[in-house]
Amino acid sequence: MSDLAEQNGLLDRALRRVTSLWRDMADRVTGSDEETIEDQMRACLAGRGGEVSARNRAAKLAQAYLGLDTEGRIDFLRVLAGFDSDPAAVRIAMERVADATDPEELATAKGRLRRALEPPRVRLLTQFTTIPDGMKFLVDLRAEMLRLMDGDKRLAVLENDLKGLLANWFDVGFLELKRIDWNSPAALLEKLVQYEAVHRIRTWRDLKNRLDSDRRCYAFFHPRMPDEPLIFVEVALVKGLAESVQRLLDEKAPVQDPARADTAIFYSINNCQRGLDGISFGNFLIKRVVGVLGGELPGLKAYATLSPIPGFSRWLQNRLAAEEGGKLLSEEEATALRAALPPPRDAEAAGGTAVVAAETPAETLKRILARRGWFREEPVARALEPVLTRLCAGYLLNEAASSNPKRARDPVAHFHLSNGARVERINWRGDVSEKGMKESAGLMVNYLYDPARIEDYHEEYVGEGKRPAATAIRKLARGWA
Repeated sequence: MSDLAEQNGLLDRALRRVTSLWRDMADRVTGSDEETIEDQMRACLAGRGGEVSARNRAAKLAQAYLGLDTEGRIDFLRVLAGFDSDPAAVRIAMERVADATDPEELATAKGRLRRALEPPRVRLLTQFTTIPDGMKFLVDLRAEMLRLMDGDKRLAVLENDLKGLLANWFDVGFLELKRIDWNSPAALLEKLVQYEAVHRIRTWRDLKNRLDSDRRCYAFFHPRMPDEPLIFVEVALVKGLAESVQRLLDEKAPVQDPARADTAIFYSINNCQRGLDGISFGNFLIKRVVGVLGGELPGLKAYATLSPIPGFSRWLQNRLAAEEGGKLLSEEEATALRAALPPPRDAEAAGGTAVVAAETPAETLKRILARRGWFREEPVARALEPVLTRLCAGYLLNEAASSNPKRARDPVAHFHLSNGARVERINWRGDVSEKGMKESAGLMVNYLYDPARIEDYHEEYVGEGKRPAATAIRKLARGWA
């Protein structure tokens, strides 16, 4: 599903979940038909009529929001953001903290200050959790806020408040790990198809293949959203490290006996709820699944991923376009590449090999990568494999994010390294789909999760910026330009 379709569908799905119960709850709210949204919010905060009345008012507000167009929703959120802390109450509370003369008085004053600082909008957001599907409503609300903020500082503050609430409510201790298989409810299976963003599920046969006896799929669920996966991982039970996602997902391949597998390959991890962006579950999910699989299948000796490298091609093209592009590969490598394919047509017209010989190494590499289907031309592929594999090793181990020199530039690499994995192997032509060729020149990488070293690797990467890797990968990266 495209990003646009996902964005447009978030609140539409919530709208379809507004049941007759929501409408009944809203109809029980007494008041003028001319009440503004702000009036309704103030009534919610006033708490007139007790808890039942508060739930009904929250349902009415939620229903009103879902009935608005985009501009109306932005206005609604701005009004909600306006329910901020009372500056006078905060000032008085701060003065009492400053004037406190003993530990007991100081503790009391600090407690009052914390209560004064909490904006009323947080209580309003919390009230939505009391209505049916209220938690999902808030998750989708934040997803839409992330899309609509567009630099609006008021909405940014409101979004940050909601993120803090969701981070507490979706603490991993509250989540349930469940296996999804072919016998799971059809509505849940449809959501797997909808949320799969790494390797798109094309048909029901494709889905059934991914849920066969030599495959596993696990997801985290929240008790207040029992029908909505938060994040799920797809696993293949195989012998040895998998090197090609096309072969791994081949529907015609024979089903393997899971009891004879020695390796669990995590080949797709998907976050399902955009409203929970920035709230991490992936590291806990992988560790939990490793524990479950180890208990079920004692023959498993290795746990690894077959992962994309989504930033590699973009980074490489930027380097080739820059002045330092000439440093990426040697003249010897460029000569081998030129010998592997015929000269370009414009070179033939201008005098043949002389023009090609005048190319810089970077220009030669750009010319080959721009050639559609180059990975199917064996002479070209053989010449290009050592070059791209070396460059990819350097990209994974040496290139840093602009925001943090200790963080890997590639987002998937950062995810797995921060979870305690190591870079184990780079796979040539690991994903030759259109997406795989566009994002990573067809390369994929195995990240290895060694249960005995996960915590050590995690500490090395997060604390010191070290990127654990197999010896072969380290040797490749030393040849880095």
